[in-house]
Amino acid sequence: MAIDFRLYLITDRKVATKPLPEAVRLALEGGVRAVQLREKDLPVRELLSLARELRAITREYGAKLFINDRVDVAVAVDADGVHLGHQSMLVEGARKVVGKDMLIGVSTHSIDEALAAQRGGADLITFGPVYEIPSKLQHGIPVGMDVMKKVNIEVDIPIYALGGVKRGNIRSLFGAGFYGVAMISAIFGVEDITHETRKMLDGIGLIEKIVCQECGRR
Repeated sequence: MAIDFRLYLITDRKVATKPLPEAVRLALEGGVRAVQLREKDLPVRELLSLARELRAITREYGAKLFINDRVDVAVAVDADGVHLGHQSMLVEGARKVVGKDMLIGVSTHSIDEALAAQRGGADLITFGPVYEIPSKLQHGIPVGMDVMKKVNIEVDIPIYALGGVKRGNIRSLFGAGFYGVAMISAIFGVEDITHETRKMLDGIGLIEKIVCQECGRR
């Protein structure tokens, strides 16, 4: 399955300015083409119900749906992918369950973790935090630009920068070699989700062209 999206939207109903299904629909209207359902505190039946609702919405817009951690839920709703964290099953085990056609993403926070995910057969990874998030310092200190550049040299699968990503810093991230960016509050935390999504994607498209031009001159 092709990885054809630069913006990877991760849900958090606690920061969303609208009920989550509505917020996701608004982001899809703005052009988002990949959504990860990440609501870890929901009981499995509620999570399954929400996953089915988001599966229907994402299909309506031709977008991909990933399920965080719960391989069983991903299979049950025929998701496009599952996204594994450090407490999830290993990539190799997940692959045996989901088969070759479902995408597997992995959350990583160091070059060693990123390389391990790649060796295990992951299709994509998120990497971070790339910037400081004062309200979420438990997720660790920013990895730093040197590490960001190094991981993009050493890892061959698509890497999505995560943690404090906003419109104002996406140029530096694409310049460091990231395939895309993963966002939560920068999209879900605004009042006009569709407008902000369009602006974000327009910015990514422009930056891609600039970065490609700069690479071509080197």
